[in-house]
Amino acid sequence: MKILLLCLNAFETMEFSPFVDVIGWAHDDFNCDIGIDICGFNRTIVSTFGVSITADILIDDVDVDQYDALAIPGGFEEYGFYKEAYHEKTLNLIRFFHSQHKPIASVCVAAFPLAKSGILKNRKATTYHLRGGYKREELKNFGAVLGDDWLVVDDNIITSSCPKTAPDVAFHLLEMLTSQEKTIEVKKAMGYMVNNSQMEEGTK
Repeated sequence: MKILLLCLNAFETMEFSPFVDVIGWAHDDFNCDIGIDICGFNRTIVSTFGVSITADILIDDVDVDQYDALAIPGGFEEYGFYKEAYHEKTLNLIRFFHSQHKPIASVCVAAFPLAKSGILKNRKATTYHLRGGYKREELKNFGAVLGDDWLVVDDNIITSSCPKTAPDVAFHLLEMLTSQEKTIEVKKAMGYMVNNSQMEEGTK
């Protein structure tokens, strides 16, 4: 299995890295046959705060048949995120994945290229919730049905409300592609299911 991780210009690093780490742990430590290809419009992709990453594949070269899921981190409007997020190449890629009913996972405002593509019409979704919820109202204007949870799943589509949710989105995508049992194993290994008493015991 392979995930296409679409990183658009001005993506947010905190929303990108959990996909790499969660899938990396699942592959290397728990024998999950799953990997990631980082995709971009250009070979070098620059994040919101100036961190550059290298794409494994360019968006022009993607064969959707070679991938099992699509993941998209959000980014900052003031740094130019929507220029590529709303580009027809991005929208068509989303439509192709959706037409094959493959999982599509987005974090925060990455819900907007999904909405712009038309796949969120009459579907339950969410996006960035602060600053009076104005982004949620914008999403609603695209025809989405707003959900109130931090993370909203409607069939094959995952949307979420803010950067904090990125690991939750990555884990949920892993569960969609593998199993709940395998995902719990990875969560425990990465410390996401460790309570305070267990941490204290580990220091004794």
